[in-house]
Amino acid sequence: MPMLASDMSSVEAILDLNKIPNHVAIIMDGNGRWAKANRVSRKKGHEAGSQAFLEVVKRMIEYNIKFISMFAWSTENWGRPKNEVASLMELSKEFISNNLELIHENNIKVNHLGNLHNLPADLQEKINESISLTKNNTGATINIAFDYGGKQDIVSAVKKIIAEGILEENINEEVISNNLATANIPDPDLIIRPGGEKRISNFLIWQAAYAEYYFTNTLWPDFNAKEIDRALEEFNNRDRRFGLTS
Repeated sequence: MPMLASDMSSVEAILDLNKIPNHVAIIMDGNGRWAKANRVSRKKGHEAGSQAFLEVVKRMIEYNIKFISMFAWSTENWGRPKNEVASLMELSKEFISNNLELIHENNIKVNHLGNLHNLPADLQEKINESISLTKNNTGATINIAFDYGGKQDIVSAVKKIIAEGILEENINEEVISNNLATANIPDPDLIIRPGGEKRISNFLIWQAAYAEYYFTNTLWPDFNAKEIDRALEEFNNRDRRFGLTS
């Protein structure tokens, strides 16, 4: 894979680069259906999805998008067949091992959202390694939501607020936001969901209050740079009002 350096010469001229979102979040969906459609194993589908991850991240960095959040594994995904879960955990570990140096060389910072302690010990170690290695990088930040759930995120924030002894009259939206997994990360401007479903599946439900949504039938392994171009073109044409009149 080529280096993830910014190359604005490849960006579509049709877009207003002053209206590029600061934070894009993606619900990666459709690996299993892609595998079925292509008559390959679900493992092959997830492997194809990991390659889409690299291409999509590269394209977003070309657009100078500063924050990228990728929904890789939800708190509900543990209900999948045990062999598929084990395969995904191993694939995730291998993906980090194979790509961490590339990510670090390109000044990308890695952040984790979710319950790290629920993951296999060797995967925890790899995630912690990626966070530690890239913590001082100043380029784009990639938030990997792995064993993440939006409702659980809010519950955890409430528990932190109670533990901190913050008085009721001092609790506001800012206090809650500062106790979420995404504290110090701006709310997403654009949430993209490939795969044909039109729901957010418990992803960043507090943070996405004023996000724009882009849904596409393209399955995640087929999602590529051109798909990002289309999503950003759509975002360019949106009138973001944040509850106000136009």
